[in-house]
Amino acid sequence: MAQVTILREEIPIPEGIDVTVDKAVTVKGSKGMLTRDFNNKTIMVKVEDDKVVVEARFPKKKDKAMLGTIRSHINNMIIGLTDGFTYNMKIVYAHFPMTVKAAGNKITIENFLGERHPRSAKIVGDVKVQIKGDEVIVSGINKEHVGQTMANMEQATKIKGRDPRVFQDGIYLVSKE
Repeated sequence: MAQVTILREEIPIPEGIDVTVDKAVTVKGSKGMLTRDFNNKTIMVKVEDDKVVVEARFPKKKDKAMLGTIRSHINNMIIGLTDGFTYNMKIVYAHFPMTVKAAGNKITIENFLGERHPRSAKIVGDVKVQIKGDEVIVSGINKEHVGQTMANMEQATKIKGRDPRVFQDGIYLVSKE
């Protein structure tokens, strides 16, 4: 009789979090709801007792990698709904004082390196951006949306055509929570 090889990962579900699996994985908590579709035929996601179980039968190398990726995504969804994600950024300027404003789903950066036209960065999803003096706090429940919003702000203040050792102006990531 041949032995069945099953690779299995378990994620504990904390108190106050509800996980349902049909075609997509839906995680509900006090902070909101996140849904994600993992379209993979070789990996099964199910809920047993107080755990989310991700498993693959007869896994190949790519299946093992995808299993870990799916486990991490589900874990990030749970962490986002229990604690949330917060990225702290700092506005740095030496030459021209820049003004940063958040309105709607856009961040406007004015007077960057003395430029006449404002630069803008997109706020992805339902991410909250707070600007207090020279600090910018980006927070939300979806890790990918928070990270992409932070990256959009860094890219909007990217310096081209000048020496980056001299012109170190921009909005930079300081810490993640």
